[in-house]
Amino acid sequence: MQDKGIGARRGAVSLLDQVLGQDRLLSEALNAGVLTQLQPDDRARAQRLATETLRNLERADRLLQKHLRKPPPLTIRNALRVGTFELCTGGAAHGVVNAFVELTANNRRQAHLKGLVNAVLRKVAATGPDVWSKLRISRLPIWLRRPLVEAWGADAVASMERAHAAGAPLDLTPKGEIGDLADRLGADVLPTGSLRLREAGQISRLPGYAEGDWWVQDAAAALPVKILAPKAGEKVVDLCAAPGGKTMQLAAASARVTAIDSSETRMARVSENLKRTGLDADLIIADALEHGGAYDAVLLDAPCSATGTIRRHPDLPFAKDGGDFAGLIALQGQLIDHAWSLLKPGGRMVFCTCSIFPDEGEVQIEEALIRHRDMSADRAAYDLNGIDRAWQTEEGGLRLRPDFWLQHGGMDGFYIAFLRKATTASVSSVT
Repeated sequence: MQDKGIGARRGAVSLLDQVLGQDRLLSEALNAGVLTQLQPDDRARAQRLATETLRNLERADRLLQKHLRKPPPLTIRNALRVGTFELCTGGAAHGVVNAFVELTANNRRQAHLKGLVNAVLRKVAATGPDVWSKLRISRLPIWLRRPLVEAWGADAVASMERAHAAGAPLDLTPKGEIGDLADRLGADVLPTGSLRLREAGQISRLPGYAEGDWWVQDAAAALPVKILAPKAGEKVVDLCAAPGGKTMQLAAASARVTAIDSSETRMARVSENLKRTGLDADLIIADALEHGGAYDAVLLDAPCSATGTIRRHPDLPFAKDGGDFAGLIALQGQLIDHAWSLLKPGGRMVFCTCSIFPDEGEVQIEEALIRHRDMSADRAAYDLNGIDRAWQTEEGGLRLRPDFWLQHGGMDGFYIAFLRKATTASVSSVT
């Protein structure tokens, strides 16, 4: 029987149903086994179709609204969305239309709508490809766009949306010296030392994977440890450590690393990656707020809205509505205070979040500096290759945005602050 790509397309529609109908992240849907019945190649194709359709959802809906009198049931609407994306980005009209008609016909509850699917997709095939590139870049949902415009301005948000639409290349952090690794991988070396691949393929088949020569980590996410500058033999704690990229960076610097995270599943992945790379760290599954000790350096990558990662996770604006952000912001403040209590006098701490909301970055540090008289921000730590001085913020942190480095392919949005603790016992925190 000829493979018409039905399975991968059905999988993509199922993923969209989860995100747009049940407010689940793609990662949550995948962990729940939505695509387990598919072969690996079809799973990868289903994920790609779902991700790219979400990245272009506004464009697809603007084309479809011309051909729909009223919105069809969600599953049919999502099938039309995926079909529209395929048709407008090079998919063969006959194959795409027939596949989605058959997919609809095989759904007993909605088989009666196969005629609608056929008619709409044929109209899209006739006119959509010429219109697609003329449509504006898909905008963020209003619940997210409005506060970002207030924080950064409309032009900056539009620039971020262009970065989101472009997607994200694959970045790698080398375990040691780069040497010939970039040539072996066919990768670009970024100004901060990360490696970037435009076309990665299957990650586990890339040169150096089995040998543990590198791990996947966005270039922006690699900067907090570079800024912390761990030294051999130092006692360092990595709070909220999973998925473990920063833990491996710390271990590669020969620090004595304690990594704390409450997720047993995610810490199992950290353990696997440490084993693959031949690195060592003490992994503790626990609430970071309950951990005690005294450390030379602290890395706190606090739980956050993850809005800085939308270019690689376009499902996030549709699965979330911001309702949990207030709780996250409160938790970040608690974690900063507790992390500070773990730091020895004269020690240093890096606080970071993969968020583009100032409340999860600049504001947190402004308030922390008021609460802790023995805390100071040290801008000298940002004097590293590839870090633009224009990224420094008024309170002494570093603001990274998805639209920075567009000439290199962008970066994740991040906030990073390097903080020093006073050595004198007379300086105390405000309570």
